[in-house]
Amino acid sequence: MDRQPILDGERLLLRPLVREDWAALYAIASDREIWAGHPSHDRWQEPVFRAFFEDALAGGGALAIVDKATGALIGSSRYGGEGDAKLSGAIEIGWSFLARSYWGKGYNAEFKRLMIAHALAHYERVEFQVGADNVISRGAMANIGGQLVPGLGATYERCGVMVHHVVFEITRESFALGPLSRAGSASAGDSGRARRSPD
Repeated sequence: MDRQPILDGERLLLRPLVREDWAALYAIASDREIWAGHPSHDRWQEPVFRAFFEDALAGGGALAIVDKATGALIGSSRYGGEGDAKLSGAIEIGWSFLARSYWGKGYNAEFKRLMIAHALAHYERVEFQVGADNVISRGAMANIGGQLVPGLGATYERCGVMVHHVVFEITRESFALGPLSRAGSASAGDSGRARRSPD
């Protein structure tokens, strides 16, 4: 699977994240309210976000989210590595955030639909890890049809505290029948297509 495709939607274009995106992306990420309910609530700080950004570049699966109407970078997301994915039949999508001015307007659903559709052409399901107490992210997962996987999760150190994460999944079947399906998302303008990124 190409983990850095170009994904072309109705309002959004997803493309590979590059080092030159740093200034524009940190201008968004420095808004501490974005991270207020997140386990990594210090990610608005420059040194912390710098490490996050470098990890995104090194991982090879990071995408920049661009508003097609303005050409502005408005956030980013990532695909996880394929090592474990090939064994489990599921690839992770996560590390996502959007500028707050784009919250509540269907943009989260649009970029997630594009990424999920691309991933499900190669894997049986996609997974999302969410902080167990992250009410905003858990609500967002429910809104796009994510199903909580009982008994599956992990605990990580975040800001000096051990934080339990739960796992949501979307399968090929649930995607086809759920709110992000082409029929279900047409009214929100969430149709799109994928193109391979240049080599």
